[in-house]
Amino acid sequence: MNGPLVLGIETSCDETGVGLVRGRTLLFDAIASSVEEHARFGGVVPEVASRAHLEAMVPTIERACREAGVRLADVDAVSVTAGPGLAGALLVGVASAKALALALGVPLYGVNHLAAHVAVDVVEHGPLPEPTLGLLVSGGHSNLLLVPDVTDDIRSLGATVDDAAGEAFDKVARVLGLPFPGGPHIDRVAREGDQVAIDFPRGLTSGRDLQRHRFDYSFSGLKTAVARWVQAREATGQPVPVADVAASFQEAVVDVLTRKAVLACAEHGVDDLLIGGGVAANSRLRALAQERCDAAGIRLRVPRPGLCTDNGAMVAALGAQMVMKGRPESRLDLPADSSQPVEQVRA
Repeated sequence: MNGPLVLGIETSCDETGVGLVRGRTLLFDAIASSVEEHARFGGVVPEVASRAHLEAMVPTIERACREAGVRLADVDAVSVTAGPGLAGALLVGVASAKALALALGVPLYGVNHLAAHVAVDVVEHGPLPEPTLGLLVSGGHSNLLLVPDVTDDIRSLGATVDDAAGEAFDKVARVLGLPFPGGPHIDRVAREGDQVAIDFPRGLTSGRDLQRHRFDYSFSGLKTAVARWVQAREATGQPVPVADVAASFQEAVVDVLTRKAVLACAEHGVDDLLIGGGVAANSRLRALAQERCDAAGIRLRVPRPGLCTDNGAMVAALGAQMVMKGRPESRLDLPADSSQPVEQVRA
């Protein structure tokens, strides 16, 4: 195995992730999740997440090094998510990374969370084609990105104008009485339902919308439509067909996501589509994306589900790419930026 050994730290939300990547080879990815602590609230509580990161940081770093068979002294660089994300959670990771980099005397790279979701695929499928088109779908983000160079040049083509796909999954799951986080549960229940049973709306897909918001996404109206449909059934005393609602809702989401992604590939002359972020683990999204990419002659890349959710491996992978491409390191006074734009790949 060749290349720099980079330790990556991810704390943008409720996952404390520590990954170790040498070059393009993933040595180990350790995750400590606080999702169970948030479940009773029906969503992530920022202060709870920050405290959980504080408690998990050192044990997770130690576990990653132990399982990877490396010492901290072997690390060539430290990479950390500097934004976007929850401010308090980001601060825990950034402060930890600064301390490590200073103590070890190695370069520090503050990286963009969204760019890291694209970069992680190098540890599974090899170097990224340049350019690649990235579809990032998670609890807080639904973005279409043109990626000429994941370490230095990412351009936003479109983003969510309200609820992101993952948020919509969580909110619809709550309406249907399914646990948090909603994505995996809707995916599971939908397999028993009829995806064309209910004709839910596809946001920002009309002719006029495609002129003004060609590659933008909107799932707030869809979420509201599902809630009103369920309320109408309950008001008349009829049972709610949970599986059919879940399947029809899920189909509306993945239809719009994949349709706009394939359109963006065609209009920008890009032959490779990469899907990342937590919602990329959704089985129907993967299947429909593969079907539409095959029909359009587009090569589809999707990391395995464990690398789609927030993790330290993706941060380490991007950091390693930056080291190998000779990108400047970050200053030790780099800030945590909760609203860091995707175009700012390195802090």
